[in-house]
Amino acid sequence: MDIEYGIDEQPPPLKAVLLGLQHLAVMIVPATAVAYVVGGAVGLSASDLTYTVQMVLLFSGIATVVQSYGAGVVGARLPVVMGSSFTFVGAAIAIGNNYGLATVFGSILVTGVLVEWLIGWQFKRIEAYFPPLVTGLVVLIIGLYLVPIGFEYAAGGAPVDGPQFGTLYNLGLAALVLVVAVVLNLATDGLARILSTLAAIVVGYVAAIALTLGSGLELVSFDAVGQAAWLALPQPGRFGVPEFRPVPIATFAFLFLVSAMETVGDMSGVTSAEGRNPTNEEFRGGLFTDGLFSSVGAAFGAYPITSFSQNVGIVNFTGVLSRYVVTVTGILLAVLGLSPKVGAVVTTIPSAVFGGAVLLMAGMVAASGARLITIHCEMNRRNMTVMGVSLGLGLGVATAPSAAFAQLPQWASTFFSQAVIMTGLSALLLNTFAPGTQSPLFGGEPETEPPLEEPVGSDD
Repeated sequence: MDIEYGIDEQPPPLKAVLLGLQHLAVMIVPATAVAYVVGGAVGLSASDLTYTVQMVLLFSGIATVVQSYGAGVVGARLPVVMGSSFTFVGAAIAIGNNYGLATVFGSILVTGVLVEWLIGWQFKRIEAYFPPLVTGLVVLIIGLYLVPIGFEYAAGGAPVDGPQFGTLYNLGLAALVLVVAVVLNLATDGLARILSTLAAIVVGYVAAIALTLGSGLELVSFDAVGQAAWLALPQPGRFGVPEFRPVPIATFAFLFLVSAMETVGDMSGVTSAEGRNPTNEEFRGGLFTDGLFSSVGAAFGAYPITSFSQNVGIVNFTGVLSRYVVTVTGILLAVLGLSPKVGAVVTTIPSAVFGGAVLLMAGMVAASGARLITIHCEMNRRNMTVMGVSLGLGLGVATAPSAAFAQLPQWASTFFSQAVIMTGLSALLLNTFAPGTQSPLFGGEPETEPPLEEPVGSDD
């Protein structure tokens, strides 16, 4: 591909700001959606929800600056934008409802630095255990798990037994957002396509405001925006003194292991534009950034901060690899994160509008996981068994009624009811111990089972 600006090249200041704004526009919706979805599911008040959005923006910005510019051993010094990941949504909701957000943030506080720094230190030793088959299945189940959440928001959000749930105007707003995003993505090029999701949310938001003014429906209220301060500093312990429980810690530890592999993939995606893989120092610095700012951010009420795949696509699409452009993005994010009014504006967006966007983003996440598998893996008997078992268990626990786990101890119910945990753990174990080229123990050895008669490929 043609490279407009290399990693260490600096575009003119005005151009750097415009390019930085483009990165910001692409990531601000999915990054804030994580805080929005988790906060709504655990019943946060409007002010607390605004605060969590603010913290996600602030620590995403700080982490982005460090990731791109570097600070000692921390930072990959690559154009990698950081944000809050959907990987942790299911666990944050379940643990938040069962134990409280103090336990959620306490678990992140411990596991962020511990797991990511350990992986960064010993990366080469464990890399083989997470081939595309395993990481692709994890990404796929993350998307599939989020689809029902997106549909619930599209119908109006909680409470599901409320009078506005499933109304035509809520479903219509969600459909409008989805249609606009799809049309812009498929029928346009350049900036319009890149910003299709953001543009669709703006269109849906304007339509919701018009409905509010024209019909008397209270879909949008700016009361919280008027009451929010222009500037506010982070508050450590906003959701209570962090609490540390074994099962939530183990849950988040495994998710950070999965998230680390996503970050590795994102860094590899960036450097592939130069025709190379990241160096060990870049891998280590990038993972150190993930862990450090996930833990520090948790002390102030931010969800885990990891690399953002959408922005890797922009880097490759535009050919602008300059880490100074991404540094500008980080500075802008941090400034926005210091203003509660920005978070308050996000919370005024109706659930149905966000629902249409979440449906699209969830589907794209799932499609990305499927693409990762199909590109790198043969669909033979062994790999299809790994996929079938892993997805079956993950979707099974995601869709099973809560009574299915009523006889289990609470720790077991919390850990094993997580779709990402069940899919990731089963994929990791099956892929490791089943002979095949994807296995770190038996890589390159022929399978003992004969290949399927159907034309689904072979493992050789």
